[in-house]
Amino acid sequence: MSEPLQGSCLCGGVGFELTPPFRRANYCHCPRCRKRSVSHALAQGRVAVERFRLLQGEELVWVYRPIAGAAKAFCSVRGSSLFGGTWPDAPEVSIRLGALDGDPGIRPQYRSFVGSKAPWDELPDDDVPRFDQQSPDA
Repeated sequence: MSEPLQGSCLCGGVGFELTPPFRRANYCHCPRCRKRSVSHALAQGRVAVERFRLLQGEELVWVYRPIAGAAKAFCSVRGSSLFGGTWPDAPEVSIRLGALDGDPGIRPQYRSFVGSKAPWDELPDDDVPRFDQQSPDA
């Protein structure tokens, strides 16, 4: 069994841990992820829900559930995007890799929604598979 990884929000009020392995990791270039991360893409990894534990700050977690799409959990104090996906009601949690305090031990394996990437975004020539929409295994 791997050692747990710690994660937190910008202000430190929300803390969590997860125990690898990750099921998969990707960059998402969809408009929601770009806005949520205020970047060209959001790097995220998926773990089984039983491998995720909220350690502190549950009262600070604000969850946005769009009509179409997965949950997005943020710190209500500073706005850090932390996790989401099907959390807390399903088998996986999507962890924002930027919220982790250490090396997750996985690198994004594909790029999803490159068909809706930002017009100014120039994707690197990095041999990471690209999908115009969601990947077939997501």
